[in-house]
Amino acid sequence: MRVYLWIAAYVLAINVIGFFSMYLDKRKARKKLWRIPEATLFLIAIIGGSIGSIIGMHLFRHKTRHWYFVYGMPVILVLQIAAVIALIVSPIEIGTI
Repeated sequence: MRVYLWIAAYVLAINVIGFFSMYLDKRKARKKLWRIPEATLFLIAIIGGSIGSIIGMHLFRHKTRHWYFVYGMPVILVLQIAAVIALIVSPIEIGTI
């Protein structure tokens, strides 16, 4: 049970990071300052922050003109959901590997 709490804390934290990274990059773009690389924004989404990144992207209207963000972020989210469902449906037993 404790493992699930750690997983939930990680997912919450990485999504908050994804959300605020979109906010921070948008703010820096407006002020013409150093920007967060697009690869970093995608990496945050890939490691679990896709929901926060998508919400931040639309709320702050950031990267919504780039097709690879508009379509890429939801694709990452769908793949993550599919992976979680696959893990739940067919759990791997330790010792059978």
